[in-house]
Amino acid sequence: MTDVVSELSGIRLWDGEEDRGVVTLSWSDGRLQAVDAVDRDTAAEPELSVIPGLIDTHVHLDASAVPSPVDWMTWPLITPASERSLHVLAHARNAAAAGVTTLRDLSGSEVQLSAARALATGVVAGPRLLVHGAVGMTAGHGDLFIPPHYPHRAPVADSPDECRKLVRQWARQGADGIKIFTSGGVLSIGDRVGWRNQTPAEIAATVDEAHALGMLVAAHTHSAEGVDIALEFEVDSIEHGTGILERHWPVLIERNIPVAPTLMINDAIADRRIPVSEDAAEKARAVVIERDANFVGAAAAGVRFVLGTDANGVMVRFGDQLEELRLMRTAFDWTAERTLRSGTSDAADAIRLGDVAGRLRPGLAADFIVLRGRPWEDIDALTSDNIVAVVARGEVVRGALPA
Repeated sequence: MTDVVSELSGIRLWDGEEDRGVVTLSWSDGRLQAVDAVDRDTAAEPELSVIPGLIDTHVHLDASAVPSPVDWMTWPLITPASERSLHVLAHARNAAAAGVTTLRDLSGSEVQLSAARALATGVVAGPRLLVHGAVGMTAGHGDLFIPPHYPHRAPVADSPDECRKLVRQWARQGADGIKIFTSGGVLSIGDRVGWRNQTPAEIAATVDEAHALGMLVAAHTHSAEGVDIALEFEVDSIEHGTGILERHWPVLIERNIPVAPTLMINDAIADRRIPVSEDAAEKARAVVIERDANFVGAAAAGVRFVLGTDANGVMVRFGDQLEELRLMRTAFDWTAERTLRSGTSDAADAIRLGDVAGRLRPGLAADFIVLRGRPWEDIDALTSDNIVAVVARGEVVRGALPA
């Protein structure tokens, strides 16, 4: 980063909340310095627009970034951490090239934490990366992804004291938050979506300790019981949220709890558009049926859905966030502007970055997309082909800025 001031003049701006008309943007050292209106008496209507960089609140970066097919399940087990961190950075840069300038990895490790530090310090140009550490149980969602006798496993916690200790260990490593599990999962080997994960005492200890250390808690859940548990212990976000029922709406709305719906990945698994077991496809089909029945009413009632894809570069690619937004527009019967807010300003607020990113205002991050069209009026304009340039942390990471 340098103190040199860069400028983009005579361009139409949607600032994360509203159309601000034709402006001049200036930025230096990774932050916006000014957003100045241009005199419309002399300014022709520009072809190009600028919007904030997108924010994906739910990704998993620790997967192979090699284009040729690999076994996504065994690859992290047989690949050294030092090598995997390079793939994490490759995924992050692919996301940035598609306009996703902030990512939150849920269930990270030293691999993602190392990559996050490299991005934060400018060693590698790319997006902002937040990392949550997982606190789950033996034989819970995540622990069953790997062969039962494989000796090298991610840490788990099987008592309230172990939960508190693991939260503290994640905090010491520099994690931004904690992820818990209040149901089984779709891709876990051997478990079922309806399984309870951990006891109330364990979950209470985890959430209490995380909040005491200023860390957000994201709760993976696919069941109605799992949503009950997540709300009882006052988590900060719901991940997937398949089992959200009408009885959950009042609490979700009153607390303004964000929900990451992860639509595309469950559709892809259910339809077997990607190589998965029949067991996983069957679980996903049940999830999709339940989700579709529950989500429309929840969105209409005002439940807060934000962009969260579960992208790992295999089931959902880094760049598919653009299509996920269109799926959300259709599923929730939203306007284009409401859809775009879910992936910018509202997503930023959901992960406590509202004073950093998600909006284009002086003092906030110079994270933005320059593109043809006005996606706040027509979300179908938000395509890779229409992107002219992407700026993340003040640096051009794709294309070139217009003269």
